[in-house]
Amino acid sequence: MKALHILLLSAAFSILSFNVTYGEKIINGTEAPKNSLQYMVSMQWNGKHICGGFLIRPSYVLTAAHCRMHSDLSVVIGTHDINPSRSNLRRHKVAKIHPHPSYNKPIDGYDIMLLELSERVNLNEDVKTIDIPSKNDWIYMPCQVAGWGLTKNGKLVNDLMVTEVPIISTEVCRKEWEGKNINLPNNILCAGGYQTTHGACQGDSGGPLVCNGVAVGIVSFNYEKNCTYPNVPNVYTNISSYTDWIHDVIHRHA
Repeated sequence: MKALHILLLSAAFSILSFNVTYGEKIINGTEAPKNSLQYMVSMQWNGKHICGGFLIRPSYVLTAAHCRMHSDLSVVIGTHDINPSRSNLRRHKVAKIHPHPSYNKPIDGYDIMLLELSERVNLNEDVKTIDIPSKNDWIYMPCQVAGWGLTKNGKLVNDLMVTEVPIISTEVCRKEWEGKNINLPNNILCAGGYQTTHGACQGDSGGPLVCNGVAVGIVSFNYEKNCTYPNVPNVYTNISSYTDWIHDVIHRHA
């Protein structure tokens, strides 16, 4: 791999924005319709939103490995409004975290993690699971990414935001990133952030890339803290490459 000169710091001036920041940024999105995206999860640490995630089983949330924390983790499920002043938030404790054993940092890949909840979530009209693909499934558009928090204009919102994003071929994606002297890892997808003004941004970690009703990717990283938008694609973990690992973790802990 070429020299990357990557500083994994919390400073805003690092070359690549891998640090987890509170709140998410959905660029040029709109508020998600009520009673939609019921699989969306707000991953929280000490009661503060840090990452997105999505419910794939009544006891398991899928998110990004770089969102991992080791204490006082919880998830809020079944609401579009995560305002902490609300008294009726459905909060569930995280019993165990299962980051991929090969994960080191996002640029190396394997940026995927399962959260095992302390109890099963009751599925209803407000809380639903979302399907994940089988191994090497085709991706069918349209695709969208969703999350909470800051928008392009820096406005803090508590309501879930969503925007459509185009899938970008892996060949084009790798070429554009190589132009920044960065070689992308294997098992990734690219969408948005390239010849478009729509997509995810730093801090929008762990949320799903949903195509035709199936969660096919996990928000992993982008280039620079620039939401105006840099001319390289957003990078997602390709879930279909990890379905065997996901099922193995769930079955081992059933």
